[in-house]
Amino acid sequence: MNTDTLLIFTAASFVLAVTPGPTMLLALSNGISGGMRRARWGIVGASLGSTVVIATVALGLGSLLAASEWLFNALRVAGVVYLAWLGIKLWRSPPSDVATAMATPDTEPQGRAALLRSLTVALSNPKSVLFFAAFLPQFIDTAQPQGPQYLVLGAIFVLLDTCIMLAYAGAGTQAVRWLSRRSLRNLNRGCAAGMWALAATLAFWRRPGA
Repeated sequence: MNTDTLLIFTAASFVLAVTPGPTMLLALSNGISGGMRRARWGIVGASLGSTVVIATVALGLGSLLAASEWLFNALRVAGVVYLAWLGIKLWRSPPSDVATAMATPDTEPQGRAALLRSLTVALSNPKSVLFFAAFLPQFIDTAQPQGPQYLVLGAIFVLLDTCIMLAYAGAGTQAVRWLSRRSLRNLNRGCAAGMWALAATLAFWRRPGA
């Protein structure tokens, strides 16, 4: 792949990754509630989910999702329900106490739960599959072997996405240090409202051409 293609793809991927989405909101929330230890688990789950989605597109399964109305709607409904449920959890979660958060180490079950939440969010959003199915092929040279190209592009996107999620999580850990409990509660509820807005968007979103 030529350098110009990679630079354009990297710039476009950065714009996409930095836009707040459910995995970014989870990274911020995990940073607030459990510090970087819990946030790292969630970021691993989100990155694994993105890797699976990109691999699905590379294998041509994104076209199957685009063609199957039943499969698309089943995945869309699952994504809406899960995002709405996460919004309720975030709205009800109490604000973190910075002294307790710093003194109490995050447990492995809490970390695994954060990983599974982010992984489920990444995999239950059909928009991401269809987006990558339309986005990635624009940078693929069909005259060359496609597998290695998808591998390179996928690695670039996941790396950028991971770095930006780490930045969101870091912002969450700093918020615990500097904001009042009331402000932290409002920030949690802001994340919850973001989840509900994304759920509503997904609920009314239809396949292109449907």
